[in-house]
Amino acid sequence: MRAVVQRVADARVTVDGRTCGRIQEGLLVYLGVAAGDEQQDLRYTAEKVVNLRIFPDSNGKMNLSVLDTGGGVLVVSQFTLYGDARQGRRPSYTAAAAPDKARLLYENFAEQIRSHGLHVETGQFAARMEVQYTNIGPVTILLDSTKLF
Repeated sequence: MRAVVQRVADARVTVDGRTCGRIQEGLLVYLGVAAGDEQQDLRYTAEKVVNLRIFPDSNGKMNLSVLDTGGGVLVVSQFTLYGDARQGRRPSYTAAAAPDKARLLYENFAEQIRSHGLHVETGQFAARMEVQYTNIGPVTILLDSTKLF
């Protein structure tokens, strides 16, 4: 499982001009599910996301998590995180999970984040989405449950 985590002042996702998810200060999480991902990948990634200390404390040092700040989390599915562009010009997505599996783990991921008491919004799985946000810092963190990076 891969996640691109961005610290944001606000974020929203729309489908066909309709807002389906919106948060104020918190985290925007693009989530990709790999073909071989299981529950342990989900748990690892969710725990990392909620505990990442990327918000400033009273001294301006990145020392607080979204749990500490009580911010929101907007989760957007993004199979292209498993795009492999090492050969040719068209990325291959064979490492990404099949849609049924990806949807289940994506939905379970959002529920895992909610279980920490956080406000969670989501995009619309498998839809063409428009995402708008204000990245603070900017702060962007890459996570991979197989610890490739």
